[in-house]
Parts: sequence; structure tokens; C-alpha cells
Amino acid sequence: MSTVAEVVIGFGLIEATLWSKAGFYDGLFLTLSVLAISYFTYGPGYSKTELGLAPKRNGTVPILLLGLVLVSAIIGGTLALGLPVPANPAWPQLHSIVEYAVWALIQQFILQAFFFVRLETLLGGKRAVFLSSLLFAGTHWPSPVLTVGTLLGALFFCEAFRRYRNLIPLGVVHAALGIALAECIPDELLHHMRVGIGYWHP
Repeated sequence: MSTVAEVVIGFGLIEATLWSKAGFYDGLFLTLSVLAISYFTYGPGYSKTELGLAPKRNGTVPILLLGLVLVSAIIGGTLALGLPVPANPAWPQLHSIVEYAVWALIQQFILQAFFFVRLETLLGGKRAVFLSSLLFAGTHWPSPVLTVGTLLGALFFCEAFRRYRNLIPLGVVHAALGIALAECIPDELLHHMRVGIGYWHP
């Protein structure tokens, strides 16, 4: 199967999952998404190093430091505007924070090890950074906060991955940024960070 077909199928299945009502069909598309992306990612053609799965620490410190700066900017900017932090005292709770941290790492795996490496093969690294970021932002539509936020965040994530091929610190920073947004943006705008059809119909 061609690289273009893998990208189209992977993105299409993710979108089908996000835009299917809870029940049989979203479960079906989720299962197909997991199976297809896992099969494509671990198939022949890419090494563990290219996928960011090799045991190494390249770029860990600069990624985490820049992540700390970005989190501080979100919280500091909110406080400077005189807005309350946390903006949602009853949410997120500890168990949802832990779940989100795991989900953030999974998202980075899908974004980098699946989408980015394939688009890099097709378009080169710099173009892949931009297009991968657009695809990632597109999966967060129609949430205006998350669509814009994930576009900006993904540009950083993909460029850092292009340079360092190190998934773990990207997952940590992704989780920290998402939690910072949840603590600083009122839930009437975030909708519990839901996207797709769940943004309107939880």
C-alpha cells in the first residue's frame, strides 16, 4: 500500500471515529483506527529510531525547558489578564488528569510515528512539520480553542520531533500544556476538551 493511502486511511478513520455518535459506529471506527495505524506503523519501512521509539534522550532537556516556558506563559498570561486560575475548580479531577497524560503520549505517537514520518518521506521534513500540524489541528475541530492551540502546539511538537526523534518528552509537554489550558480556559469554551461530534453532543 502506498504511503499516501496509509495517511488518507489513518486520517479518515480518526475523523470517522470523532464524528460518529457514541455507540456501535464510533466503537467500530475506533477499533479500525487502532488496528490500521498499528499495522501501518509497525510494518516494514521505518526503524525504531525514525519512529522515535529508540531508547535515547536526545533533546529531552530543551524540549522540557521550552515546554515549561510555554506552560508558564499560558498561566502567567491568564493571571495578567485578571482571570481566575483554576478557571474550572470542579474539573479536571485527578483521575482525568492521569488519563489525559496517557492520552497525550498516545496522540504524540500517532502524530509523529505515524503521520509525520510518512509525510516526511513524501514531502521532506519542513513541509511535513506544517502539514502534520494542520492534520492534527483538523482532528480538534470544531473546538476553536483546541483547533488553534493544537496547531501552534503541533508546530512545536513536530519540529522538535524532526530534530530529536524523542517521543517521551513530547508526550510530557503535551500533557502539561493540555492541563494548563484546562486550568485557564473556562469550560463553556473548552466543552471538557471534547472535539468532533462530542463538542456538541457529549
